[in-house]
Amino acid sequence: MASKTSSTPLEGGLEGREMLKFLKSLSRTVHEEHQMQDHKTEGPCTTLTVWRKSLFFCCNGFTVIDSGGNLAYRVDNYSGRRDQVILMDGSGKPILAVCRRKQKLSLVDKWLVYEGEVDDYTTTKPSKKKPIFWARKNMKNILQPHVNVLAHVYLGPSDKRQAYVIEGSYAQRSCKVLNDSRRVVAEIKKKEAMIGGVSFGLDVFTLIIQPGFSPVFVMAIVLLLDQM
Repeated sequence: MASKTSSTPLEGGLEGREMLKFLKSLSRTVHEEHQMQDHKTEGPCTTLTVWRKSLFFCCNGFTVIDSGGNLAYRVDNYSGRRDQVILMDGSGKPILAVCRRKQKLSLVDKWLVYEGEVDDYTTTKPSKKKPIFWARKNMKNILQPHVNVLAHVYLGPSDKRQAYVIEGSYAQRSCKVLNDSRRVVAEIKKKEAMIGGVSFGLDVFTLIIQPGFSPVFVMAIVLLLDQM
């Protein structure tokens, strides 16, 4: 589970500090590039650089840098649990809890997203708190094999109305989040294979978030896809 402390991360030693410094510089450049590309939108897009690595030595997680080169969000999963992951702000304050719920008589589990932390949660018994939204992985449709839908997102604790759909390939870091009008509200994009002599692979990628859409919501979707 995530740390409840707001202490500063250890930054993974010298290598981690150098990588973090490089990503902070890179995130500013990427932000400027996307503002040039998206100047016809309703306003500036939000761009985040995501590093699929915790800044603590013994954790799995994520480190997220904003367009100003600041630590915006982080995930530090000490126990390696996949049934509950906490998204925190840069100081370590919990923002959202992404929880997996096993479904009886169903091949597809649900992922529930709660505000803040959830202490009374298990995979078979949800929390007494009401989730702010939930999602389920899409099962491949034999009749429509060309449709590359990854997941469906629903608002509220029990709303059956789909609010968003996620399409593409998270494994290749190439996804789009579309609303019910089929408008793209956010994208996950892979970094170039080599920039300045540094090879990123799939551990570093970019989030491009359209004006008026929540970066926190998009980070929750990233955590959902990573668990799925």
